[in-house]
Parts: sequence; structure tokens; C-alpha cells
Amino acid sequence: MPDWFAVIILGVIEGITEFLPISSTGHLLLVENAHWLPQQTDLFNITIQSGAAVAVLFVFSTRVRDLLLRLDDPVTRDYLLKLVLAFVITGIGGLAVKKLGFRLPKETAPIAWATLVGGVVILLIEWALRGRRLGSRITWLMAVAVGLAQLLAAVFPGTSRSAATILIALALGLSRPAATEFSFLVGVPTLLAAGGLETYQALRHPGAAATDWGLLALGTLVSAVTAFLVVRWLLRWIQTHSFAVFGWYRIVLGLAMLTRLV
Repeated sequence: MPDWFAVIILGVIEGITEFLPISSTGHLLLVENAHWLPQQTDLFNITIQSGAAVAVLFVFSTRVRDLLLRLDDPVTRDYLLKLVLAFVITGIGGLAVKKLGFRLPKETAPIAWATLVGGVVILLIEWALRGRRLGSRITWLMAVAVGLAQLLAAVFPGTSRSAATILIALALGLSRPAATEFSFLVGVPTLLAAGGLETYQALRHPGAAATDWGLLALGTLVSAVTAFLVVRWLLRWIQTHSFAVFGWYRIVLGLAMLTRLV
């Protein structure tokens, strides 16, 4: 398989899975560990997430514009401060984890278990929310919880950043549309910072010249376009549906992965 074709497929996988609550990193590692596609570096897997993050800026362009230009509005300023708080919590925790030498696990087993358990958690939370009135106001507790959830997802591939952040917000009483928007907007600086840091460190490394930056750019572009379409679809879906279908998908996928390991 040509390298450029494999990169396009990986970009599509990243774009589809980054903001759906099914774990992009888990899916990328899964197809690589199964030898369906060539194994990529952490630089590739982390950087193409930046493309997906950029797509969110276009999907939520009105909200982003307000956050940049309407800081005189108390409601907008409050929302921005809560986004910053969640990001700072994730950023400080992420730097601490990286300082301790943590590396993303490459084994399939922990990804499979995280995928399976995450699916069960989605179903349990959706069951608990049936008939419950949910609000649209982000509280400071929600912002802190979302920041910690992002950190948890970064440490355990297969957890899913979007699943962890959306579910904790739902459990604290936030509506699906509001939880999804806040989760995705918090993810933008998080994913861009992670991609930027990984790229900076790669450029400082003696082997930087060996990196195929053209293929990396291609994967990032494909990821951005795919993520834009998927996020637009998801925002329409959650207006009339729950996240239960993603829970069932994760359970089936997790069991299938574990069965292959037996």
C-alpha cells in the first residue's frame, strides 16, 4: 500500500473518531497493531489531531468569534474563563505526566478494556439521565471536572477525550448540546498545544530531517476535512438522540478486540 494512501486512511480515521465518543487514539493504535496499516510515530498520531481541532473552530465559528470579540459581555467572559480553567488543568497535568516520562501504551489489551468499559459507562449514564431535566449553564465544577476528564483520557488510550469530557458534564447536569460544545471547544487548545509541542520537540531532534512533513501535512488536512463533516453531523444527531449507540458500538468493538487476544 502506498504511504500516501495509508496516511489518507489514517487521517479519515482520526477525523471520524476524534470527536465521536469512541477514542481516536485507540482506533489509530488498533489498526496499526493489527498490521492493517503501517505503524506511525507519536508525532504523526498527535499532530493529525491538530487538523481535527482546527475543524472545530470553523464549526463553532460564531461562538469562537464571540469569545474573541465580545469580552465586554459578562456571559461570554464567564464562558471563556471556564474554558481556560479546564484547559489549564489539563495542560498542567499533561506536562507533569510527560515530565514523569509517560508514553502512550502501544498494546491492544488496555485499549480494548478501556473501549469496553467506556461503552458500559456511556450506557449507565444515559440510563441514569432518562427523564432528568438538564441545563445549559456551565458551572465552575463542570469546568474543573472536564479538565480532569481530558487528562484521564490522555493517559489511557481508548478512553476517548470527547467521551470522558461529555459524560462528566452530562453526569453533572449539563445538556447534551451544551456539554458537546464545551467539550469540543476545550479540546481545541488542548489538541493544538499537544500537536505544537510534539512538532517542536521533533524539530529539535537530530532525526527531524527523516520525518516526511509532506505526508504529515496530508494526514492533518484529511483529518480536518473529515472532522468538520463529522462534527456537523454529530451536532444534528444529539438534538434528537442520546449517546447510547456509541456505547453499544464500544462494547461490541471492545469484546471483538479482547476475543482476538484470547
